[in-house]
Amino acid sequence: DALLIEVQDTKHNTQGQAVIPILSIAENFNDKTRWWPIYHEEHKCIGKIQLSIACSITNEEGNGIKGSPVVETLAYDLLLEAAMRAQQFHSRNLCLHGSWKWLLCEFADYYEVSQCYTNLRYLSYIMNVATPTKDCLELVLDLLLPVIKARSDKRLNRQEKSILLECETQVESLLANVFENYKSLDKLSPTGMSDSLTTIPDAAPPALAPAVQLYCLLHDILAQDGQTILQKYLQRAAQKRCRRHMLETDEFMPTNSESVLVDPVAITTAYLKMKNLCINISSEILADIKIHNQHILPSSIDLSNIAAAVYSTELSKRLKGFLAGCPPSSPVPHVNELLAATFEFERDLELWKISTVQGGVDWRELFHDYIMVWVQEMQLGFLDLCKAEKVLWSGVITSHSTSPFVENVYLKIKDALTQYEMVISRWPQYSLVLENAVADVERAIIKALEKQYSEILAPLKDSIPKKLGMRVQKLARRQSATLYIVPNQLGVFLNTIKRILEVLHCKVEDILKSWASCLPVVVDKKLSFGEQMNGIRVLLKTKYKNFMQAVVAKLYADTQASRNTQLKRILEETQDADGEAEVSERMQMLTLQLMESISNLHEVFTSQIFIALCRGFWDRMGQSVLRFLEERKENRVWYKGSYYALGVLDDTFASQMQRLQGNSLLEKDLEPPRSVVEARSILCRDATNGTHQSNYFYF
Repeated sequence: DALLIEVQDTKHNTQGQAVIPILSIAENFNDKTRWWPIYHEEHKCIGKIQLSIACSITNEEGNGIKGSPVVETLAYDLLLEAAMRAQQFHSRNLCLHGSWKWLLCEFADYYEVSQCYTNLRYLSYIMNVATPTKDCLELVLDLLLPVIKARSDKRLNRQEKSILLECETQVESLLANVFENYKSLDKLSPTGMSDSLTTIPDAAPPALAPAVQLYCLLHDILAQDGQTILQKYLQRAAQKRCRRHMLETDEFMPTNSESVLVDPVAITTAYLKMKNLCINISSEILADIKIHNQHILPSSIDLSNIAAAVYSTELSKRLKGFLAGCPPSSPVPHVNELLAATFEFERDLELWKISTVQGGVDWRELFHDYIMVWVQEMQLGFLDLCKAEKVLWSGVITSHSTSPFVENVYLKIKDALTQYEMVISRWPQYSLVLENAVADVERAIIKALEKQYSEILAPLKDSIPKKLGMRVQKLARRQSATLYIVPNQLGVFLNTIKRILEVLHCKVEDILKSWASCLPVVVDKKLSFGEQMNGIRVLLKTKYKNFMQAVVAKLYADTQASRNTQLKRILEETQDADGEAEVSERMQMLTLQLMESISNLHEVFTSQIFIALCRGFWDRMGQSVLRFLEERKENRVWYKGSYYALGVLDDTFASQMQRLQGNSLLEKDLEPPRSVVEARSILCRDATNGTHQSNYFYF
């Protein structure tokens, strides 16, 4: 220590300085007035200055100096060094014991060397070889406790203060080493630390407790500064652990905007390592929670949230960089595994009540854009598959008598949706996105199917109700003389529409429904699901019904093509004397045509569609009789002919259906359709109220 005297000019520029060592003053208190040389830039003496210096010592400092004379302390230092050499003092053998310890105590007591000095001098040697172990920290704590108390009582002399200041710096460095590596501490390692990450400790290391006590001795843990310093130590500890975990994934991080991986095997390996990284980081946070719950750290230090904030932020940065360099192309298994690991990481933080961190792991921020791109690409891929030029009809049918194209596309849709099971099971709101995409694809399938069979469906288009102008145009056309023969491929088309409606669409809808059941409730109701699927179902039902009705209309139109097969004309020509035989004979050509049409339907369609068409055709023929009766109620001659005509129609359709379908028919399949029942009802009601009553009007 020294006094510094500066000589300045009137402009406060330093012209020289004198350095007066304090030791030179303390050696001779009587010589108060002396001359001191003034040097310029510590080289050239430019003059002298006479100073009268008075030196006073307070009682505390005087006692301190008196208690630790220079000669005695130097002798104690030599004795201490000899004791350490004799007992082979090193980082794992710090404690003095036996006769040497007794000798040091006796020497200090006899020569009045203060306890503070003996502790500090011993501590200075310890700090030169200190390791972050429990034994070392406890010894440092024991040595420092009385010294810190003496400092608080202002009982330290200048020499002790100087040694303490140097030791405090070393102790702070040791504490920083402990806190910044608290999960890597290993009492069996020569350095007190391990470089291995094979195991993540789930309990506080033995050295942590004395380190906290030592830290609280040197810092006011209730003050903001004391808490901030310790928090920074723990944050750096998390950063170090995180960095070591991320070493294996450094190779996958892009150095520029281009993708770093193209090999499928390498990409799979990279995603696996990223998944393991998420799992390891989650394990680190769980370990911190367990350590925090041991209540070793001060209550003002929330280790769980401090460490989790660092881990979550660093992991989020790593995931963003990785996904930018190796973007996931679709929800394939290795991508799904990383998605699941990310979801579970975020879910675990929530379950563990870890506070949300700005910039931490957020699955929506990380994967939302990729998921939307997957769905869009899947949709575009199916739409491209449904383009007319890519749907080639080869005449091949499946075991269900349906279009192979439709079966194949729906199988691919089901497989594609299966890939999203992991995504939807965790984030069910994406089921709405998939519903919209699948609905668009199903519309494209129906449109492509109609294009594929456009030539076969063309003759039926005029029979499907459309706008009024179209309908007038249809009615104005001349009827073709050629009878309509139902083509075999029309059976494939209608079978396909029916199978989509009853089987294929339902399977897809069931998958989406099972996911939608997990949708969160928003404003007292679940997020809307099912509108698109309902729309597809309505569309399919409408298509199926329209084409079925069109086939029936086409067959009915054939019965109107010839005068001899027009049922209305046959009924109009009925005479009062005509009996059942005459009416049946007059309807013979119509009956033959009906039988041919029914046989044609049986050759083309499967049983269910065949029965439905037969009953539809039967009902349409019955409507002719019903309208005839409603328009001509005044002529009861025609009632008798209508009754016989209905009997011929019932016999024809029922017998032909039984002949072709056999025992597979149900009883309800042979029941008269609605129009026939209504026509018979008119005949029965009018016969009961009329004057001509005959038994044949009752049935």
